[in-house]
Parts: sequence; structure tokens; C-alpha cells
Amino acid sequence: MDRDEATKKIFILEDDVMITSGLVYAIESEGYAAEHAKNIKEAFAVIERTRIDLGILDMQLPDGRGTEIGRKLKEKGVPVIYLTVEDDETGIVKAFEDGADDYMVKPFRIRELLARVKRTLEHHNIESAKILTVGKTRIDMEAGKVYAGEKAVELTALEYRVLLILASNKGVLLTRSQILDKIWDIDGNFVEDNTLTVYIKRLRDKLGDSINIDTVRGIGYRVDQ
Repeated sequence: MDRDEATKKIFILEDDVMITSGLVYAIESEGYAAEHAKNIKEAFAVIERTRIDLGILDMQLPDGRGTEIGRKLKEKGVPVIYLTVEDDETGIVKAFEDGADDYMVKPFRIRELLARVKRTLEHHNIESAKILTVGKTRIDMEAGKVYAGEKAVELTALEYRVLLILASNKGVLLTRSQILDKIWDIDGNFVEDNTLTVYIKRLRDKLGDSINIDTVRGIGYRVDQ
């Protein structure tokens, strides 16, 4: 069945066939899309080719630990809920140190897990609205701050606006005129075409390899995911 891009996609990493079957059924019954894998190798293949909105990961797998996939998902800004038979305090603390957004001990109640999925997605949507990432550049829109990796970068007002326009259109080729139409200088005048080239150069200089701004000659600019 074709699913709209707005449908949240939940990735399940679980080697128990019965648990996986129940989770897929429950998740799809709630209107989410489901992807699943039974081991680390399959999981890497799935998350590289598919957009994931949340991961439900078993921690103990035949070929490794779910935290390997959890770290990869967290790098992509994807929230993670771990499933495990480990119910000791050390295991729980370690899960959160590994970036868990939530944690459930087996056996668990499906309805409770679904409630946690909903809560985690809602919380992540709120946080995502405040933070915009592109490459290794992070824009804290609430604070008006920009980071190249972990390093804070000082931008002028117009540099910041140009960056926001590019970052809000990841993977999209924007013409120079599209960008120019969205920015004004401090006096309320249109920024000249040549000035835009200067701003792009300044962004590249200040942000370095934390962002890749491609120039498509004669057309405009594009930033990668």
C-alpha cells in the first residue's frame, strides 16, 4: 500500500519472529508505517535506504547489540526506544548513556509501548521544530545560534538568513533569484546578485566542512542532507 510522506515510519529491530509480528501489526494498526530487520547487518541496510522517524531496537541480537544501530539513528536525529531483558539499574543507565529516548523491559505491554511511541514522536517533533540540521551544521532557531559540529559560529543577520533558506530546503536546488527574493538587507533593499555570491563564500569559510553548499553554475545553490 502506498503511504503518504507524512506517515511516520517506525523501524523495528528484533530477532524474535513472534514479537516482530505483533509489533508490526500493532504499529500499522495505529496508522504508522513499519520497517523491520532481525539482525544488525539487515538493520544497517534498512536505515541506509529508508527514511526512519523512530527506532524500536532490541538490545541483544545474534550478531551484536542494538546500540550499534541506535548510535547510527541518533546521528541522523532519529529517536530510539530500546527493548531488553536487562532490568538492572546499570543496564538502564547505559541505555540512556547510549542515547535512548525511552527504554522498556521484556515482556512489555503493546499498548504501553504504543503510548511511548506516540509520546516520543510528539516530543521529537517539538524539539525538531527548534533545531535545524544540515550536514554537521546545527541551527538553534530559538536561540538564533549556529554550530559547526560543536563549535559556535558567529554569523551576520543576512548570513544567518541565507543559511536558514538553504537548510530549510535540503537537497533542493534553489535558484539565485529564489534566494534573493527571500532576503533583504538591513535598509530594506534587495540584496544584489553579486552580494549573494559573497554571502555564500562567507558561509563556506565560516562553516568549513560541516556543510556542503554546492554551486550549480548558472542556476543557484543546493545543500546536501
